[in-house]
Amino acid sequence: MALHTDAAHSSGQVLPFRESLLATLGICFVIMLVALDQTIVGTALPTIVAELKGFELYAWVATAYLLTSVITVPIFGRLGDYFGRKPFVIASIIVFVGASALCGMANSMLFLVIARGLQGIGGGMLVGTCFASVADLFPDPRVRLRWQIILSVSFGIATAVGPSLGGFLTQGLGWRWVFYCNLPIGVLSLYFVWRFVPHIRHMQHAGKMRLDWPGALLISLSLGSLQLLVELLPKRGITGGMMVLLAVSVAAFYALWKWEQRAAQPILPFEMMRDKALASLFVLSVLAGFAMFSLLMYAPLLFQGGFGLSPREAGLLITPLVACITVASIVNGRIITRIPNPNLMMNLGFALIAASCLGVVLCDRNTGNTFLLVVMLAGGFGLGLVLPNLTVFAQQAAAREHLGIATALLQSLRMIGGMLGTAITGTLVSQMYGAGVQKALEGDHAAQWLKDFSDPEVLVNHDIQSVLLARLMQAGHDGSALLEAAREALVGAIHMGIAIAIVAALVGLWMVRRVPPIRFDQDKKVEPVMSE
Repeated sequence: MALHTDAAHSSGQVLPFRESLLATLGICFVIMLVALDQTIVGTALPTIVAELKGFELYAWVATAYLLTSVITVPIFGRLGDYFGRKPFVIASIIVFVGASALCGMANSMLFLVIARGLQGIGGGMLVGTCFASVADLFPDPRVRLRWQIILSVSFGIATAVGPSLGGFLTQGLGWRWVFYCNLPIGVLSLYFVWRFVPHIRHMQHAGKMRLDWPGALLISLSLGSLQLLVELLPKRGITGGMMVLLAVSVAAFYALWKWEQRAAQPILPFEMMRDKALASLFVLSVLAGFAMFSLLMYAPLLFQGGFGLSPREAGLLITPLVACITVASIVNGRIITRIPNPNLMMNLGFALIAASCLGVVLCDRNTGNTFLLVVMLAGGFGLGLVLPNLTVFAQQAAAREHLGIATALLQSLRMIGGMLGTAITGTLVSQMYGAGVQKALEGDHAAQWLKDFSDPEVLVNHDIQSVLLARLMQAGHDGSALLEAAREALVGAIHMGIAIAIVAALVGLWMVRRVPPIRFDQDKKVEPVMSE
């Protein structure tokens, strides 16, 4: 593809308007593919387990995807810098869609878990290359922010409709269509990306390009061990096996740091960490992920298990949290380039996240739904001001040859922050809830019922509750009082976990001042090379 006219470049985009629109639509379909899959599968999981059996692998349906995706995001983000992003976006769509078909054909839980791991490889490739493709198309951040509104809307729509669509497909056509629905979206995205997204390379190499395979292996080992650690820690507690995983992760990361300093073409250039702006943004991404996933994962459990709300009522309260991320992203895109100090938007975002977490900690069973709604709106709006700005600021601060890996690292670090948030909160919930329930049961001389109360699901599932209450009453115990004590223990545990998220948000608010002022009137003067 030939380089386009100077008029196209002067407008801050490498393609004319029509081609830019079609290429952006292709990226939108890819983003929708990943966003939809993240929210649609959870609704179908109980039905899947009921048919395929193998409840012991229930959590691994999600873990296998996260494990492979968190590893592949930084690897393919860097490879996109070297070879251009288009080939990897195309390959990732093919892998993701093919793995989705395998998930739909699964005849056992083990087969499904393996297929989900393959799907995670495709998803990690997509995330690692797709978001940086936007910066390739629109080098001027002011122009990019205007076009990014379309991407934010696409992501928001896919995220919002995912749970409802998952329930509809599972009930109407069967759970396999939760995975098969990726096929038409994948074919559509493949056509648009193949046809309209240009192949742009920012790095040219005189000699033969050598892939940094040792670096890729060490990234896989360090992040894979960390992912397994945070997944298993809440369930198993601090054991010898957990300490081994921690040691492997730390040792692999240290080896990666030493190796990449000597590698000729490092897959993870640690020289980026010397940039004060990028280093601060990477830390902020971890903190934002910590707070975000703590809210997204445990607010629903608090509302249903702790406050006794129905799934529908809890869903209506959580929806504004997700929806406002999109709304705030759109508002942010219209404002950020027009204010003297764009960093103020990040300050406001982290302040709103901290206020939202504080509101969750202060609420109890008697708190009105209006207050809870305002709390969720504040959290969603805060995240909508933080997440897109992290990406835009990093792309503006990073050198062109590091654009892909910088963007990918932000996504990986946000996932790692989320993993840490859910692991810490999950461990607190497991330990504090268990201790509170045991104390209440021992006080009523009903310690033998501890196994029945050990899983907080008893506070969410009304069918299980009815059976348990009847059995407790028959045994001469006050079942209602014991359930109320279990609810109080759960609320206290989740409040403690969310309180740590408040600390993370406040640290983020303090860290924003370490980010040098970002200027959107300073464009990078590196001309992209477009090839056939």
